[in-house]
Amino acid sequence: MTELQSAGLRLADPGAGLSVASRRGGAGPSDHKAVTIDGVTIMVPVHTNTAWHSPFVASAPDAQGSSALLRGSIPIANISFPKAPRFYALQTFDGVPYSHIATLHGSDVLATTVLQTCIRYESRKKTCKFCAIGQSLAAGRTIARKTPEQLAEVARAAVLLDSVKHMVLTTGTPPTKDRGAQILCESAFAIKAAVDLPIQAQCEPPDDDKWFERMRASGIDTLGMHLEVVTPALREQIMPGKASVPISRYMEAFRAAVAVFGRGQVSTYILAGLGDTAEAILSISRELVDLGVYPFVVPFVPISGTPLEDHPAPSPEFMKSVLQPLGAMVSAGGMRSADIKAGCGKCGACSSLSSYEV
Repeated sequence: MTELQSAGLRLADPGAGLSVASRRGGAGPSDHKAVTIDGVTIMVPVHTNTAWHSPFVASAPDAQGSSALLRGSIPIANISFPKAPRFYALQTFDGVPYSHIATLHGSDVLATTVLQTCIRYESRKKTCKFCAIGQSLAAGRTIARKTPEQLAEVARAAVLLDSVKHMVLTTGTPPTKDRGAQILCESAFAIKAAVDLPIQAQCEPPDDDKWFERMRASGIDTLGMHLEVVTPALREQIMPGKASVPISRYMEAFRAAVAVFGRGQVSTYILAGLGDTAEAILSISRELVDLGVYPFVVPFVPISGTPLEDHPAPSPEFMKSVLQPLGAMVSAGGMRSADIKAGCGKCGACSSLSSYEV
């Protein structure tokens, strides 16, 4: 799985029988396709330059929807692709397709970007160079602001029709001191009033730590605050706007959030392959584990249309050099992906980290 996520996957017949479309652009896992291997669903790049030259090929699916995964011409596993969820066929009373409000990630996770605009993305000098949050909006595949009522309606349908198990609420950063916490609180409160669904919220650290109590009270079960890049000079180069919030502030916020949500229920995304050394990632991960934060390290996937679209994906060897010791580290710290109530770490589809947990 580590090799597949680094190298990507070529589809021998991109259209035949693959009912769940791959995602191009947008927030979250993009230029990926969900692939199920031995009962485990992972997100695999299919639209990147690396994927087009990958040694891994998926054959055209058979009548049961199963495909052969080949390395070159040698079959190495049977794989399948999750079917399109039934809730995608529905729309709101005002005519917005449910798929424009929230999408299926992995096999059983509902995910949405509540606010599809971001103060970082709107400025060329501040934008995160890997981010494509504006692409799906420009392409008409989503709407700029999902209302609490819309999110509650879609979440309920996804649970009833497709047995979705948990939900991720992320947001672009608005020009407010709470950095999106208020929007996430309103959304989670409405969803929990409609359906019993564990929720992870994701945002930058708000200026006031009191927001963590408010977020928990609104029905948010776990929290993600994403570092993405951990070397300060590299943060300023790759994500100059977001780097204005220093790592020291993230650490303060992590400590305060763990006191509210509990050990292992706060996480951070780290993108391996953007220039951070394995030692730098593992060093800060030790600090995070000591604080009770789950460091979800994923291989960087270059997204078409972004400044880093030609940046190479990390090698499988580099990912193994990070994930193997990290898996042992989180296990020794008493944190496992399976124990997370909701969110990216629990889903685990964007990284093979959970397979390294001892």
